[in-house]
Amino acid sequence: MSTADDTTDAMDDSWDDSGDGRPTAARLRSMPSRLLSHTAMYADRLVNEGLAVADARKWHYAVLVALRESGPASQSTLSRRTGIYRSDLVAVINELADRGHVERAPDPDDRRRNVITITEQGRHHLRRLDHLVADIQDAVLAPLTQPERDQLTGFLTRLVDHHSLKDKGDAAGAPPLA
Repeated sequence: MSTADDTTDAMDDSWDDSGDGRPTAARLRSMPSRLLSHTAMYADRLVNEGLAVADARKWHYAVLVALRESGPASQSTLSRRTGIYRSDLVAVINELADRGHVERAPDPDDRRRNVITITEQGRHHLRRLDHLVADIQDAVLAPLTQPERDQLTGFLTRLVDHHSLKDKGDAAGAPPLA
């Protein structure tokens, strides 16, 4: 017969971070920020490994998704939509252009800017990546039911939105939002 203590012991064994056979301290195992960090590291590793199989990176995926959903965009607009620094985005666009996934052309309204457009080959590649990413999401969220996944996504979205607004307020010199 299993007891709550048996469950705790099993969880302790699975959280052996130290490498010396001793479980991680209970207080550390119950810190939401630490749990988020560990989950993010695990998810990031799976995403990087999964996309590497398709000769892609997470920034490739982000740019292709942004272009597919919102249409052609300047590099600065893509930077804002994806959260990729402009200096890093140039390399990502170069890689995608070299593979035929995007086209770069001068902006007819401002020849100093480039407009990036997803190609048919890029749309095909994105569909393949979408399947890979969906499988990775399933692996990361495997122990959760669909309603739990939806709830977690809602909670994480609220946290990101809250902290994004706070950071924008801090950056503008305004008092942080509560």
